[in-house]
Amino acid sequence: MSQGGAAAHEAAKPQDQGWAWMVLLAAVLLQGLTLGFPSCIGVFFTDLQHDFQASNSETSWFPSIMVAVLHGGGPLCSILVKRFGCRFAVMLGGLLSGVGMVSSSFCQSISQLYLTAGLITGLGSCFSFQAGVTVLGYYFIRWRTLANAMASTGVSLGFTLWPLLSQYLLDEMGWRNTFLIFGGILLNCCVCGAIMRPVHLASESPLESLKPAEEPGRRAEGAQLSNGTSHLELQQQTRRTACFQMLQKYLAFDIFCQNKGYQIYTIGVTWMMMGFALPHVYLVPYAIQNGVEERRAALLISVIGLINIFIRPFTGLLSGHRVFTGRRIYLFSLAVLLCGLSNFICVISAKFSVLIIYCVILSIAMSGIGALTFQVLMDVVEMDRFSSALGLFTILESITLLIGPPLTGLLVDITSDFHYVFYNSSFFLISAALFMGLSFCALEKKNKSKESSKVPLDTHSRYQYNEMPTETLSETQSPPVVVYITSI
Repeated sequence: MSQGGAAAHEAAKPQDQGWAWMVLLAAVLLQGLTLGFPSCIGVFFTDLQHDFQASNSETSWFPSIMVAVLHGGGPLCSILVKRFGCRFAVMLGGLLSGVGMVSSSFCQSISQLYLTAGLITGLGSCFSFQAGVTVLGYYFIRWRTLANAMASTGVSLGFTLWPLLSQYLLDEMGWRNTFLIFGGILLNCCVCGAIMRPVHLASESPLESLKPAEEPGRRAEGAQLSNGTSHLELQQQTRRTACFQMLQKYLAFDIFCQNKGYQIYTIGVTWMMMGFALPHVYLVPYAIQNGVEERRAALLISVIGLINIFIRPFTGLLSGHRVFTGRRIYLFSLAVLLCGLSNFICVISAKFSVLIIYCVILSIAMSGIGALTFQVLMDVVEMDRFSSALGLFTILESITLLIGPPLTGLLVDITSDFHYVFYNSSFFLISAALFMGLSFCALEKKNKSKESSKVPLDTHSRYQYNEMPTETLSETQSPPVVVYITSI
């Protein structure tokens, strides 16, 4: 065996065995530390509002910015991963998260909290989470689906443990010291990143892949210079071309304009996010305002996370059955509809026993949404464009995640009635579910009528409502250089 072949064999050796399972454990912890962390912010809502003399709308900007940056920073994270690697991105994210929370403990105004805990911690969590998911694609090939499913359990563990820990520390030492401790806890993302040793796949490096593109560029430069084009004009044109290629790679505007299924789904989920995060932000303060003890109020969020641990994997396995092939969008719409209808339980009564029932139903619906969000996206978009389609998808949903809670908080400030939180959430969720379900049903009928008017082809699209053929990656094919994934 040649020296190059031996090196390639050694590079592939860690995959699906040995150290790969330590990397998976680190990924579970990362998802609990990052995606699970925003679930505890509602515990501090009342204390922050009292200390800073802030309104509901002003206070809700803090978790909104954190969640929006966590979801919308995907393209920036993917550039960082491509340039420096997953390990560096995870460790940088852990450092930013820790520094953000430590700085938050010294904030003297709610606006300072937007910058420290909102922007800095949110961006750090984004880097750690998304780079941690990406590295699983390099360490796992045969067991990649199982690895991602197991890693997602970290989110549910975070939902369960963070609120309980937050309430205990808040009662014992106040929110400032609690944020200081949280900074130290989030620094453990750096430890998880250190475990994620780089895997050098037996394929051409990114630098090598750029070389073929350099020659046409040089030929074009020589041709344009020979035609009298100035060097400055050529540089400007090159920059515009590079900018367009960057947007095409990370933000799939062309897919959004051409693929009706992707267009409907992206608009529906973006609208849904206006109401999806509202119960997570306002449930604890709503319960406390209605006489529920603070510790029991924090337990409500933990109940949601605990049920998610068991229901989410089951939902993922169920939706993967061939019976639901081509129908996952309807399952997703049903889960969104159930999530919206469950909010009316809180309007009926704010007793702790009733809120527990609400959390159980909400958690079941959330499990369906979380398990199906990206499966449906894969159904409507070609796999070779999935990464860029996901970039636009996450940025648009992060915008509504950002503005949803503050707008609802403003409504609560005006009316002094927390019931509008759940009315708003129900409105956005139910309308989004009906829009997606009915639109895909109409699109499917339209595609069937088109197919019936044409000569049948030898090959058909895998999914009935898919306007583009969906391509699946073979197990032996290496993962894309950059993949950024968010989770709900």
